[in-house]
Amino acid sequence: MVEFTYWDIARQLLLALRWTVGLSLIAFVCGGLLGLGLLVLRLSRLPGAVRAVSLYVQLFQGTPLLMQLFLTYFGMALIGIETSALMAAAVCLTLYSAAYLCDIWRGCVEAVPHGQWEASSCLAMSFTEQLRHVILPQAMRLGIAPTAGFGVQIIKATALTSVIGFVEVTKAGQLIANATFEPFLVYGCVAALYFVLCFPLSLWSQRMEKRLRPRT
Repeated sequence: MVEFTYWDIARQLLLALRWTVGLSLIAFVCGGLLGLGLLVLRLSRLPGAVRAVSLYVQLFQGTPLLMQLFLTYFGMALIGIETSALMAAAVCLTLYSAAYLCDIWRGCVEAVPHGQWEASSCLAMSFTEQLRHVILPQAMRLGIAPTAGFGVQIIKATALTSVIGFVEVTKAGQLIANATFEPFLVYGCVAALYFVLCFPLSLWSQRMEKRLRPRT
């Protein structure tokens, strides 16, 4: 059995935590940009856009993330793309996040009264101007809380990337537990790190939801 001090365990987990945070940020930012593009495409009047975006969203929401990770990791290699666990995890989580964020923001856009579309149209605004100046600012206000809540889900979803060999905090915990034969201690520390990351976001999301809730 390899001798690990408590400091060694903490240091290794904190080093791995950087990859969890980094992957979460990549998935959230890139997924948000792609999700916004899908939302604009869905709201556009292009033929077949609604059906195509809906199919994309249903595909990623209707299949397990674990299967998506396997298909991305092995699929990229199958078509000749040299990939790593980090690249495959980032691509998969970006596509996964985009599907959910697009759907979340679609609901926020639909929550904006239809009269806002009509009023902006009467001002001779183009579709792009309507979105930029009237619809999206109101939808963004409604979408802050659910978007922050989904950010928590992204952080927890990174744990599944350990199955394709990506060494984030969960995978590091597994390796350390196998070496120290102290799984309760190690996985307890892993859970505590996830809690430290997720709890502030969850709390902030709840506060924003209460603050932005319409008053009767």
